[in-house]
Amino acid sequence: MTGPSRRTAVLIALGAVLPALSYPPFQVPVLSFVAVTPAVVLLRELERATDLRRALRLGFWYGLVSQGLVLYWLVVALWHFTPLSALGYLATIAVYGLWTAGLFWLVVRARSCFPAVPLWALFPVVWTAMDWGIGHQGDIRFPWLGLGTSLADAPILVQWADLAGARGATLWLAWCSVMLVEAVLPREQGEGRATIGWRPAALVLLSIALAGAYGAWRERALPVRTAGIVGLVQPNVGFREKWNKTYQDSIMADLFALSRRLEDSTRLDLLLWPEAAVPNYFVSRPDWDAMLAQRGRETRTPLLTGGLDATSLDDYYNAAFFYDSTGDRTAYPVFHKHYLVPIVERVPFVPPRWFHLHWFGGFGKGRGLPLYPTAVGRFGVLICYESIFADLARDYRRRGADFLVNITNDAWYGRTAGPYQHLTHLVMRAIETRMGIARAANSGISATVDPLGHVHAATRLEVRTAEASMLVTSDVMTWYVRLGDWVGTLAVMATLGFAGMLGVQAWKRRA
Repeated sequence: MTGPSRRTAVLIALGAVLPALSYPPFQVPVLSFVAVTPAVVLLRELERATDLRRALRLGFWYGLVSQGLVLYWLVVALWHFTPLSALGYLATIAVYGLWTAGLFWLVVRARSCFPAVPLWALFPVVWTAMDWGIGHQGDIRFPWLGLGTSLADAPILVQWADLAGARGATLWLAWCSVMLVEAVLPREQGEGRATIGWRPAALVLLSIALAGAYGAWRERALPVRTAGIVGLVQPNVGFREKWNKTYQDSIMADLFALSRRLEDSTRLDLLLWPEAAVPNYFVSRPDWDAMLAQRGRETRTPLLTGGLDATSLDDYYNAAFFYDSTGDRTAYPVFHKHYLVPIVERVPFVPPRWFHLHWFGGFGKGRGLPLYPTAVGRFGVLICYESIFADLARDYRRRGADFLVNITNDAWYGRTAGPYQHLTHLVMRAIETRMGIARAANSGISATVDPLGHVHAATRLEVRTAEASMLVTSDVMTWYVRLGDWVGTLAVMATLGFAGMLGVQAWKRRA
């Protein structure tokens, strides 16, 4: 291997290692500020040669390798459903690679055509637009761990997500990476003289200080209130065991036992069972429905549980059912999951009626966003990885939700980084909306998150337990909730503007 190609390989490897270490379960916030510096170094080298084909090639490998390391747990998760899990994993990271290839090409092309546009302005905007695009690609959208979410382990630095959302933090961190590269590797100007490198570093430090100051003020000044005590049931049922009919009655008995143990020791305002806790359709097991209703009447504690819902022979959903303090669930709409896991729950771009296999490809998409009333406020539901989509949490807040509930399985992740990464999204959702969030996970991590993004009563992985946690929320309506993802929208518009100008310039050359 030649020297330059070895250097490129090292940069691509660093581009994978730095983001992976900046996300949970690792807690190294400083790495978030340098996570994409290898991409910046590569782009600076590419723009000197203006090699667009090489930019596409390196961009693809950069995205493929970096996401390949961050999302390694996909192979473990998908293995539960198909031995072709490796192909699903490769397809996912390949899509990321294509996005990064487009980013590298556009940045190099734009810098060659419009050299007056500095890299510190161009790169963060295009990176943020790419992040937006990954979250809006139809049935295969998978905005898992945007760059801004990597700072969830330092919530004081992202309190300003109540203004700009997680994509605002993504834009900031991408800018920091460019500025730090400019500081460490200053460009030469005339006669081999290098520009002074301390100014970019000083600006990064100043921005961190401002973010920290805002965060400290917000943590001190945000008006919060106690919503109530929430019970989190974590049965830790194995994936194969859950759908084995031999064990279904014992699974339900264990859920009731864990709930009784918790209710005997604590007065609960709301009880949560995880995603698909009820291991069959109520139409097949009406006795379970009656048992749940009776439990509500006896304990006077509302319950939200995950389960499967069938509205017809062909229409079935990953769902959540709410039983109020009288044991009634008929007065409330069933929540149907909106964002479905590609392949597992819905084959992309294919009508669901083509599939009738359990947990494969044919689930229907939910439409409504019901709010469920309790004595401590109204809440909205996020099932499983719906926590990674900021628009749902924002819509719930606009509709009047006081707090959010996230129910999930997570048993399919095993002891990988997946469960830790999954939980971290709720830190950003809590800050963006200033709502408290309660999370019940089948195998962990169950927890509550306060409106400042601090996690409480977090359980350990693969432990059978039931925990009570005080849920804190606020009534603040944030600018981010009011304005939506304005940072992402502006980044996309600016990126399309650059692409449009490049297209016009190419047309003029051919004319």
